[in-house]
Amino acid sequence: MSEETKKSIMDYDTVALDEENNALVIIDQTQLPYHTEILSLTKQKDIWNAIYLLQVRGAPAIGVAAAIGIYLAAREIQADGFDEFYTKFQKAKDYLDSARPTAVNLSWALKRMEQVVLKNKDKTVSEIVELLHKEAIEIREEDIWVCRMIGEYGLSLVKPGDGLLTHCNAGQLATVKYGTATAPMYLGHEKGYGFRIFSDETRPLLQGARLTSFELKESGLDVTVICDNMSATVMRNGWVDAVFVGCDRVAANGDTANKIGTSMVALAAKRYGVPMYICAPTSTIDMSTPTGKEIHIEERPAEEVVEMWYKKRMAPEGVKVFNPAFDVTDNDLIAGIVTEYGIAKAPYTESLKEIFRKKEEALKAKEM
Repeated sequence: MSEETKKSIMDYDTVALDEENNALVIIDQTQLPYHTEILSLTKQKDIWNAIYLLQVRGAPAIGVAAAIGIYLAAREIQADGFDEFYTKFQKAKDYLDSARPTAVNLSWALKRMEQVVLKNKDKTVSEIVELLHKEAIEIREEDIWVCRMIGEYGLSLVKPGDGLLTHCNAGQLATVKYGTATAPMYLGHEKGYGFRIFSDETRPLLQGARLTSFELKESGLDVTVICDNMSATVMRNGWVDAVFVGCDRVAANGDTANKIGTSMVALAAKRYGVPMYICAPTSTIDMSTPTGKEIHIEERPAEEVVEMWYKKRMAPEGVKVFNPAFDVTDNDLIAGIVTEYGIAKAPYTESLKEIFRKKEEALKAKEM
């Protein structure tokens, strides 16, 4: 279904499950901001492509899409018993997991869905499928709460009238609602904080220019687009009081992998005394990855750099192109990691463990 943007982009669900048609419903973000195209996906190949081609993007949104996607795959499995079902489930899980290697939420959501299967070996296949359905819905609802809490904690770090800078899109279009890095901005806007926001364009896919500025403008926030190489200038001018960015993976030592260019923002922020905060759901924190050196960085096609936004190719034929999708920001450049269970600060090897301790206590209390 395709329709022009007659209503605000914020009126659409970024990721949802169409119960009636058993479909994953997403906004095709490759078409924004020119028009809003809603995709209804039922085939696993189409869901894989949507994740790989960035039609659905942003670590939390990818996780929700994966949970719904593997549930839809499970619905299609024909099996006589648990062993056959689980073998086919694993194959579908591994297939979806191969779409994006850096965003840990993809594997996190799929592993969480797999645990539902493994904990219910004694149940029938149809009962397991229904439990997967419930888990997928719960993952989606949790994302809304998580982003809201990140917004509350993030808002405590700034004051009315501040200038804020963000890179890439860690907004509502990257989650179910609120976003991660934009959550403090949205909550502050509700309270009349009057933030002045600078959005890096974010080469080569321009998520900041196409998506972040689009959704912030649609929501009535004061947003200014700048080229990636202008961030140091606006900081030097004293126009930026804090930087908020999302991330796709946090290592146990606090190193973070986010959209390419984030580390340059962090270096400039450090030079000009601007605190840089990483907004990260605990699902994005990978305590099994010791440092940023162990994070696998996805490399994408050269065409994204030299052809995608141009009528004619803008670099000579045959020239080599290096196109990593992410870079790693060292933990000493980060002022804090904002999660749904509080703000972690250096030393991150200890504070991140404390965040997970709080999470475990909260989950135990919820079960009582």
